[in-house]
Amino acid sequence: MIDLRSDTLTRPTGAMRRAMLEAPVGDDVYGEDPSVNEFEAQVAELFGQQAGLFCATGSLANLLGIWSLVRPGDEVLCDAQAHIVRAELGAHAALHGITTRTWTSTEGTTTAANLAPLVAPDNGPFLVRTTAIEVENTHNFGGGTVWGLDDLTGVSEMAADGGLGRHLDGARIWNAHVATGVALQSYGTLFDTVSVCFSKGLGAPVGSMLLSDADTIARARVHRKRLGGGWRQAGMLAAGAKYAVEHHVERLADDHTAARAFAEQVALAAPGSCDPDRVQTNIVVVDTGSRAAGEVVKELANQGVALSVVGARAVRAVTHLDVTTQDCAAAGQALGSLLA
Repeated sequence: MIDLRSDTLTRPTGAMRRAMLEAPVGDDVYGEDPSVNEFEAQVAELFGQQAGLFCATGSLANLLGIWSLVRPGDEVLCDAQAHIVRAELGAHAALHGITTRTWTSTEGTTTAANLAPLVAPDNGPFLVRTTAIEVENTHNFGGGTVWGLDDLTGVSEMAADGGLGRHLDGARIWNAHVATGVALQSYGTLFDTVSVCFSKGLGAPVGSMLLSDADTIARARVHRKRLGGGWRQAGMLAAGAKYAVEHHVERLADDHTAARAFAEQVALAAPGSCDPDRVQTNIVVVDTGSRAAGEVVKELANQGVALSVVGARAVRAVTHLDVTTQDCAAAGQALGSLLA
């Protein structure tokens, strides 16, 4: 099976497993795990933030980040296809009483000029008040698209000028960094809170991190425990994530090449289903035309290729370190032939 459902499917390498086994550990709820403490400081410095909080999942890191910026009953603005509204099971509303209002974009990115009219200031007891803006870079359901730094800076400055909190869902920020050459710190310092993931393209088995100022992280650490997210000898997991950050970032370029190879083969057989020139990172969203996406995925699985359904007429392929460029080209050829 060539499994392109997600880059979360990666398995730890032998060297990563050895690093995990050899990690010094302690009780992280007591703040005594040396591997976790070292890793939190390391990643915070990479992104120009004061402190970090190692979490089990990206959804938890996002939940804590937005909770720290938005009060119950207030709203966060985000893209209509954002992970926080499509793939986190309504947690921000269900657990924290936070509402969302969305903008529509073609590929997940926009400009400050488009967003400014959406911001609702405090208008008394009649309208929900906007207190934060969330952006996702790279944008998952937009097809792994990367925000341009100028647009990202414009949105950040507009939000700051309006007194709004700013959260970056940077689950795949590593891919944006490799694709553009923009420094991680240049992304991180534009936001009040940042979530980053280690268990997607970087290939760690578990882990994400929330980054922010020291006071916000201290508050989030308490709330993580309240949500059941405190853990004990988590240093073994931190060691795997640390290995991924130190050894697997630059190789993401290989995943981007593999995604382009996949898209080229699809477009060759089924023109118009996707545009290889718009593939920026490791995600390809393909229009299945008149075919139901679920039907396409089922037929492809019978041919040894696994993709995800992301819309009634849209499927997604995500490349990662456990598949080769040749695998991805073959998978694209299979999908293209089916759509043709």
